[in-house]
Amino acid sequence: MNAAVPWRFPAMLDARAVALLFGALLLLWYTGQRVEIGRMLTLSGEAVLAEAGLADRSQVAEGLGTTLGQLISIQLSSRREVSRIAGFDPARLPPFAHIETVETRVSELDPETLRRKDRIVRTAWLVEPFGYLFHVAAKMLETLEIALWGTFIAVLIGLPLALFGARNITPHAALRAGSRATSAFLRAVPELVAALFLVIAYGFGPIAGVLALGLHSAGFLGKFYADDVEDADARPQQALAAMGAGRLTVWRSAILPQVLPQHIACTLYTFDRNVRMGAVIGLVGAGGIGQELKGRFDMYEYGHVGTILIAIFLVILTLDLVASRARRAWR
Repeated sequence: MNAAVPWRFPAMLDARAVALLFGALLLLWYTGQRVEIGRMLTLSGEAVLAEAGLADRSQVAEGLGTTLGQLISIQLSSRREVSRIAGFDPARLPPFAHIETVETRVSELDPETLRRKDRIVRTAWLVEPFGYLFHVAAKMLETLEIALWGTFIAVLIGLPLALFGARNITPHAALRAGSRATSAFLRAVPELVAALFLVIAYGFGPIAGVLALGLHSAGFLGKFYADDVEDADARPQQALAAMGAGRLTVWRSAILPQVLPQHIACTLYTFDRNVRMGAVIGLVGAGGIGQELKGRFDMYEYGHVGTILIAIFLVILTLDLVASRARRAWR
């Protein structure tokens, strides 16, 4: 009878783990100097001390405080000069809108007396209390449409790439390597860079945004779909193959029912990501809310920028709740 071996609590760190941890710390220390982590910590510490009243001033605290203070004053209304509105009909105003007359004193030179004299100039403005809010909502709807079509294109391209790149579907190594390389290339080109080239080709507008998001997302879906297909349980596949079923039949009947929940989760995440990236690619003229965001930021209209950021946050939060319910319902 063998003597019982006393149980010992497993060691948290062995020699190998300590060596790896030490190497990781050295790497972080070396790279931290290159990306100015020390300066970041110094400036952040000064900001904290300044807010606590322990330091006179801080560049970070002053800059963020000024900008955030302007962002908080969100803009909901819009004002447009009536004379610049084509086909304006004062009898048919938008909902909740009204006309406001502004008087401005203008100094002019009288050509007869050669003396300056003042006169009153009256300008009519169309004021819409929620005009800018409606404008942002329309731009967010355009961003959602860009993200939706980008995701649709990504699925159309990514699914064939996944089938050609999965080992249990495509037996040819060269075809699998080509499919994987294509997916990697699409992922390697950022949406913003792709949008820059597509704007040159298609002009400013949502077409460039749709294609940029669709091509980049196709690279991710091609990889994730293929990984899910390869990780599927092999026993149902082997049973159908033994009965003489083809590879597409095996995929449709034995693989797809297993991986469909993962495919749906990846697709929903891709759509969520495309909505967020739709605000970024708009900065280069690819349509959507990003184009409005860049214009307002360049004009230092931070109240408008605050409204746009809140709208983006609310849309992303809503999409996250909808995606969570959809995943629970599918399960």
